[in-house]
Amino acid sequence: MDFLRTDSMCCATKLWFQQDGSTCHTARATINLLKDTFGDRLISRFGPVNWPSRSCDLTPLDYFLWGYVKSLVYADKPQTLDHLEDNIRRVIADIRPQMLEKVIENWTSRLDYIRASRGSPMPEIILKM
Repeated sequence: MDFLRTDSMCCATKLWFQQDGSTCHTARATINLLKDTFGDRLISRFGPVNWPSRSCDLTPLDYFLWGYVKSLVYADKPQTLDHLEDNIRRVIADIRPQMLEKVIENWTSRLDYIRASRGSPMPEIILKM
C-alpha cells in the first residue's frame, strides 16, 4: 500500500477501495490496513460502506469482462500456456472504446435502478452490445 502514499499518486486521497466479503479478504489486520489507507472510502463487509446487495450486478468486471473474455479466450481451445496467454492479450487488446462506452452506459442504468429501488435485487438486465 506504500505506493498509494507516494507523491506520484496525486489522487490517492480520492480513490475508493471495494472488496467482497470473502473471509480471505476480511482478516482483522487487512481491514485495519484498508481503513487506515482509505478511511471512509472503503466498500467492504466490515468497512464503513457496506458491500451492496447484488454487488455482482454493479461490477463491470463481473457482469461483462470475465464472461466476455473467457468465451473468446477458450474459443479455439488453447493447449499450451503460451497459447492461452496470447489469446488473453489479443482479446483484451481487441476491446474497443465503443464497447466500453456501452458497458459504462449499462453500469449507470444499473446504478440508477439500485438507487431508485433502494437496493432491491435487480431483475435480469441484459448487456446489449
